[in-house]
Amino acid sequence: YQAAREWYKRLMGRSPDMIPHESEVVWQLSETGWLYVVHDVERAMGKALLTLIVDDLDSHLAEFRERHIVVNNLEVRSGKYRRAMITDPEGNTIYFAELAKADSSEL
Repeated sequence: YQAAREWYKRLMGRSPDMIPHESEVVWQLSETGWLYVVHDVERAMGKALLTLIVDDLDSHLAEFRERHIVVNNLEVRSGKYRRAMITDPEGNTIYFAELAKADSSEL
């Protein structure tokens, strides 16, 4: 749990926003979006999947490089999205995705 907590602190680039108790930390990502990291041995099997939609994927990728977060791959779906995959220390998959911008000529 401690290693995961520190890794997510590095991923988020800041300390948790809330520490409900000694085995749980929380980051507020948006007004209604929260990321919880919980010490739960029965679930720690690397099977979780999380996708976070961001406005500027390139700026996030630059920040990850500065914080030594390894991006496993960058996928582009033309006209739909771009996303980068990150794997946490437990093997869970985290995607940071940016939706394609609407073509202004179609407006």
